[in-house]
Amino acid sequence: MASKVSCLYVLTVVCWASALWYLSITRPTSSYTGHRQLSSVSIARKNVSFGNIRTRPINPHSFDFLINEPNKCEKSVPFLVILISTTHKEFDARQAIRETWGDENNFKGIKIATLFLLGKNADPVLNQMVEQESQIFHDIIVEDFIDSYHNLTLKTLMGMRWVATFCSKAKYVMKTDSDIFVNMDNLIYKLLKPNTKPRRRYFTGYVINGGPIRDVRSKWYMPRDLYPDSNYPPFCSGTGYIFSADVAELIYKTSLHTRLLHLEDVYVGLCLRKLGIHPFQNSGFNHWKMAYSLCRYRRVITVHQITPEEMHRIWNDMSSKKHLRC
Repeated sequence: MASKVSCLYVLTVVCWASALWYLSITRPTSSYTGHRQLSSVSIARKNVSFGNIRTRPINPHSFDFLINEPNKCEKSVPFLVILISTTHKEFDARQAIRETWGDENNFKGIKIATLFLLGKNADPVLNQMVEQESQIFHDIIVEDFIDSYHNLTLKTLMGMRWVATFCSKAKYVMKTDSDIFVNMDNLIYKLLKPNTKPRRRYFTGYVINGGPIRDVRSKWYMPRDLYPDSNYPPFCSGTGYIFSADVAELIYKTSLHTRLLHLEDVYVGLCLRKLGIHPFQNSGFNHWKMAYSLCRYRRVITVHQITPEEMHRIWNDMSSKKHLRC
């Protein structure tokens, strides 16, 4: 089995390299139709739990799953579901996460489910490569919205919808990005504590209190007509936050009646305010890059802007030196 997976991995890497070379000389624009698209009947059946909303949704989130893993939680209920926002070309980052902190088998007796979140790409070659990757690793979900920075909110809502529909009995969920290193020991044993009663209506991360940036040159520009208020509600940096699994369905339902904003973490904060859920500040979540030192990284939960190569080096160092004291 190991040799089969190894061969498939090598083939995947070769195909990715060929695809990226192809992309450097041409940019096809035809649309993507994944062969694992769910039928409208099955989606309707799975979404029965959302049918009790009486008012007409302004954001119906009527996207089909092009790639899905609907059975991932059927055999056993995960203690933690990890949702990782990624893009099509970030194969190396996904593979680094699979081989380090995102490995579902890192903790014996603690079920972890790792999933990568994507929209569809305008280039069919990239879509085909992601499709092949999903057939090998079974850890990718895709909906039929265009994958772009301005659609990051849709990507997170897809993850919320997936948890609420296919994995609602999980205890906790983490949403993070593909350039984040996660200290899983601190996350599992110091923050979530598997031997304690699971929390409800719980949300934590690096809490930001701020307001909209009106400078059109800014990456985080927010037009006044889209958000007229001078302050955002408290929200957790989208680089990494944790919430109890019951919150996934609450946010998803609330989003159906909340005007979409392209700033994903701000939008989640708006939904939390409507729900009366206050995010807790946790200093272990860092939304910036930190120079590596074993002792420093042992004290945190997340670190931002980590390359795939750095991820391997940090993981190997921390794993091999667990006996050393700081």
